[in-house]
Amino acid sequence: MKQPTSVSHEIPHQDLQRDHWNEVADMAATIDVACLEHVALMLLACQARGRVVFVVGNGGSAATASHFACDLSKGTRRDGPPTFHVVSLTDNVPLLTAWANDSGYDRVFSEQLETLARPGDVLVAISASGNSPNVLAAIDTARSCGMTVAGLTGRSGGRLTHLVDVAVNVPADRIEVVEDAHLIVAHSLCVAVRERLAACETNGSTANLAVMPGRRAGG
Repeated sequence: MKQPTSVSHEIPHQDLQRDHWNEVADMAATIDVACLEHVALMLLACQARGRVVFVVGNGGSAATASHFACDLSKGTRRDGPPTFHVVSLTDNVPLLTAWANDSGYDRVFSEQLETLARPGDVLVAISASGNSPNVLAAIDTARSCGMTVAGLTGRSGGRLTHLVDVAVNVPADRIEVVEDAHLIVAHSLCVAVRERLAACETNGSTANLAVMPGRRAGG
């Protein structure tokens, strides 16, 4: 009988772990906070109008999309009705595979948007490269539906940067660092809008939140 091959279980050196954390911290320090504020205002304006926030992404970015949708929907909720209507277009696996089979993977998000989206809705498009074909197709569809679009991207920003109203860019080459930073961005947005809603509740006015900020490419 063939003996099982021994496997080495070497523990990574601590300096390798520390290098990753240092790189994430360095990238976090480069984030354009003005772009983050612009995205937060877009989300708040969408909520004030009673419209829907849609989120898309592939792979690890799909997980970030789902996480962001969860936090934006539940993590910002206060006493009373839900504060945000949020849909992650990455979560309906039967529908994703049906569109991928019938129309191609590049259309898995845009076909959903064509059915669900309305003018005044917001799309949050997440792509570490900025060049994911299905994310770019979703942005095109969002534009044709009268939506506004925020993008989370990485590296040089890719094509996404030039197609959205505002882009938050993480200029790291390693995808793990980009994805880590995107989750931090998502959490910071949820914290910001929750606190803004709390302040408006205290002041008794949300009328100013319905104003949609203008286009601001960047990141």
